[in-house]
Amino acid sequence: MSAQLEPLSGLRLRLRLLKMAAPLFVAQIALMMQGIIDTLMAGRLSAEDVAGIGLGASIYFSVYIGLMGVQLALVPICARHHGADDANAIGAEIRQGYWLALLLSVPGCVLLAFTDGWLAIASPPDEVAQVTRPYLAAAAVGLPAALLFRNFHALAVATSRPGLVMGLNLAMLVLKIPANLLFMHGFSLGGILTVPAMGGAGCGVASALLAWISAGAAALLLAYEPGLQRYRALVPAAPSLAWMKRALKLGLPIGATQLVEVTSFTFMAIFLARQDAVVGASHQIAARLAGLTYMIGLALGTATSTLAAQAIGAGHPQRAREVALTGLRLGAWAGLAAMTLLYGLREPLSALFSTDQAVVAMAVPLVAVVCFFHFFDSAQTQITLVLRAWHVTASPMFVHLAALWGLGLGGGWWLTYVYPERGGPWAEWLSGAAGFWVAGAVALAIATVGVAAILWQAWRSEDRPLASER
Repeated sequence: MSAQLEPLSGLRLRLRLLKMAAPLFVAQIALMMQGIIDTLMAGRLSAEDVAGIGLGASIYFSVYIGLMGVQLALVPICARHHGADDANAIGAEIRQGYWLALLLSVPGCVLLAFTDGWLAIASPPDEVAQVTRPYLAAAAVGLPAALLFRNFHALAVATSRPGLVMGLNLAMLVLKIPANLLFMHGFSLGGILTVPAMGGAGCGVASALLAWISAGAAALLLAYEPGLQRYRALVPAAPSLAWMKRALKLGLPIGATQLVEVTSFTFMAIFLARQDAVVGASHQIAARLAGLTYMIGLALGTATSTLAAQAIGAGHPQRAREVALTGLRLGAWAGLAAMTLLYGLREPLSALFSTDQAVVAMAVPLVAVVCFFHFFDSAQTQITLVLRAWHVTASPMFVHLAALWGLGLGGGWWLTYVYPERGGPWAEWLSGAAGFWVAGAVALAIATVGVAAILWQAWRSEDRPLASER
């Protein structure tokens, strides 16, 4: 039995989960910090620049997360192979995964390049649209690199080497500020090399450049890092239709779930874009903080799901459940801690993101709502990730569709644009961004109950054949 699959229980299991989750959390924070840096640097330009890149980022992540979600099927698949100590099977999965990344890039680039359609839906002010349009054009250029990098991410996580992803993401974070400065404010070297000043849109160009650098660095690691060479991930391989069907059967529901979850979040920005820049900017502050705290549950959930899948691959389903339950308990305590900390620091954190007092005043009460939003977002995310270890991906998709799109977005629209016209309690407050956040928090609570019921049912179904054999 390989070292990472030695029997663990109690404190040792919790430490193992934290050891796996910590670099994942740092890696995700480093990636999230790139977006936060964009908001902070654009905030020194104007509220329009903040709203413009916020809208652009929301559209980009709506497209990227849905496509990348399909690739997430590689993590539980490869983790099971890792549990079975089958390096050849892992390499074969990753090689086919590159074809999947290229296939997904085609519709993704087309969607991002269709800027007029997105802007017609969002109807932002002209000053905001002037920032969003070039931001999305740059995002389309960087999307293929971001999807290719996810293959490396899947391999590193599934084989319990998340520190490699952390290292690359931290390196890109170091480069983010100088890259932003270069493209936001322009540069000229003796008239030979000139980079025009792009304002807030320069953040998108910088992100696209860093995505390609990151993909190139990952390829070098796959080629020369001794621990990764055994998987022969860069050996040329013809695409397999049978593999693609199998991966899409598992991955498409994951991608759809990711798309529903993220768009229920990012479409808030699109639906709020028709309001003034102060509302959009305050929403972006709340969104950045919600995204930051979300990374805690995502890291713990990914670690839990991966170790559970490894145990399943090694032929230990009961141990997989022990891993899952331990991880979920850790996640619940982490969610409560983050919720408490965020509420206590809501005012200084809001002021950190903007020098505009009107924006800060509107953001502070939003962050209070984000605290409750976060707890249920973290809980449902972790349970959904655990379900993937058992290859249960379709039923959570329907739960998310009904709760997050139906109640979250639909209810948010009603609270924001319909209810205030009736003059009910808190109508003025809800008519800003708060209506969407309140509806989103309720929707996530319902989604948590739904996916928890699916997990319970999956384990009951798993027990039935075992009971009949006794």
